[in-house]
Amino acid sequence: MDPIDTGSGSILRQPKAVWATAGASVVAFMGIGLVDPILPSIAEGLDATAGQVSLLFTSYFLITALAMLVTGFVSSRIGGRRTLLLGLALVVVFAGFSGTSGSVGELVGFRAGWGLGNALFVSTALAVIVGAAAGGSAAAILLYESALGLGMACGPLLGALLGDASWRYPFFGTAALMAVGFACIAAFLTEQPRPARKTSLLDPVKALGHGGLASTAVSAFFYNYTFFTVLAFTPFVLDMSPYRSGAVFFAWGVLLAVFSVLVAPRLQKRFGSLRVLGGSLVLLAVDVLMLGHGGHTAAVACTVLSGALIGVNNTVYTELALGVSDAPRPVASAGYNFVRWFAAAAAPFFAPKIEEWSDVHMPFTVAAVTAVLGALVVLARRRSLTAEAEELRPRHATEDGVGVFAN
Repeated sequence: MDPIDTGSGSILRQPKAVWATAGASVVAFMGIGLVDPILPSIAEGLDATAGQVSLLFTSYFLITALAMLVTGFVSSRIGGRRTLLLGLALVVVFAGFSGTSGSVGELVGFRAGWGLGNALFVSTALAVIVGAAAGGSAAAILLYESALGLGMACGPLLGALLGDASWRYPFFGTAALMAVGFACIAAFLTEQPRPARKTSLLDPVKALGHGGLASTAVSAFFYNYTFFTVLAFTPFVLDMSPYRSGAVFFAWGVLLAVFSVLVAPRLQKRFGSLRVLGGSLVLLAVDVLMLGHGGHTAAVACTVLSGALIGVNNTVYTELALGVSDAPRPVASAGYNFVRWFAAAAAPFFAPKIEEWSDVHMPFTVAAVTAVLGALVVLARRRSLTAEAEELRPRHATEDGVGVFAN
């Protein structure tokens, strides 16, 4: 079966509300990689070090991780539509403020506010898409993964195009695009029924008491450290102009999108999710080692190639997190994301520190080790993960209502 054809119709035949939410999701994910090609320009413009500028990722993802405990609490009380609009409004405000920053400290603080808005939006978007999509949950997940991949690909490109004139322009551009997304969702998305049970602040933490979900989260924690070492630290190693760096990460994002939506499902069908995940993590470790220890050409090639492996990993981890736990999917996903986003905050902080303590190669060696650790967790827990996922699949197959998913 073609991944674009879910068996209930094409993912392209969707209501306007779904396209409005998916379009805003693209821009939301663009915000993650937007600063990649302009990190050196930001450092130069604000007279900051690489370590200080890397805190743009740390503050963003630290707040995102903590916000995972709040997003379900908020959306179960005010509804998905209002939560999306609140998140978008915060992104518009803080992305705009980011462009006016006079110091790296201000920019780091504004990115934290941006992270809160993005967490509220992203954690709710998939649930809203599932509730409004035609073709069932499979179509909704593929559409959401497509938005993720497209956003991750276009973010560096937009950052390069606008950042070539000034590092401030990409932030203003993102604010404008998110304002358009706000208007589209306000116009096309109607409020959906709220979940019967309101989510408490501690529910995501309690969900991590489930062994399968905890194992998935720990493995994803190690993987995310590798992922965001590549995303946040590689631009300084490549030392290229915004245009060239943007082109590298655009190619990286294209591979991420293609492999997450088209290739990963085929590999899973043929080899099984856990084998695909373990093998992809090991290959990512090898790729990152070559990135850090090879020449400049090897670094460029391995950066682009890592997008394919990251795309496969993202899809498999998402499905594991959504399918392995006996907790409601929004709660399980919030607990899973609460753990893994801490690694996304840690990697940009520690990678420059590790370089200062040793050399430019060591951050990538550490990132390769964390990828292997992620694979070892999958290997050690493979029987339990497989059994629990199979046992829970029939129950989840009947949960395609509002609020089932949250990524």
